[in-house]
Amino acid sequence: MGQFRDHARSYSARAAAYSVDLDHLAEGHTPPVMIITCSDARLVPALITGSRPGDLLELRTHGGTVPRFDPEDPSGEASTIEFAVEGLRIADIIVCGHSHCEAVNSAITERGESPPRRTTGDITAAGHWHVVQQLDVLSDYPCVAPRLIDGTLRLHAWFHEVDTGATLQHRPGANAFLPL
Repeated sequence: MGQFRDHARSYSARAAAYSVDLDHLAEGHTPPVMIITCSDARLVPALITGSRPGDLLELRTHGGTVPRFDPEDPSGEASTIEFAVEGLRIADIIVCGHSHCEAVNSAITERGESPPRRTTGDITAAGHWHVVQQLDVLSDYPCVAPRLIDGTLRLHAWFHEVDTGATLQHRPGANAFLPL
């Protein structure tokens, strides 16, 4: 815990050294991109994307799962998505899964929620499938669908390989995850 406390104490000095304008950040934020990813501590969106404070709005959930929109049962995740899309007018949403995901593995083995037969037992392929499914769920949100239609919002499916550091992007035409 001490290393985290020490790092937090020295943040303002480090931010100044990296030309982070803290006064500008205090005025508000207008990140152009939102990333929805797993809460797994091995995934660090800012390190993967090279983003700086104010660049990237993060939503982290177990397995990077996007809950289905339900107006009768609002969730914190849904309100974060709505805030990003309608309030901040972000232009891109990345859903980023990762290899060795315990949430995906648990969904397959314990809950019986399996991907198509060709990927059963293959956690990487199951992870790819899971990320694409989250885009489908996200595209059904009432705030997302119209912006997809008018072209002011784009959705991206990424997959980060924890063991290699590589990040792949889903290419619908090829129905495959390929290097960015």
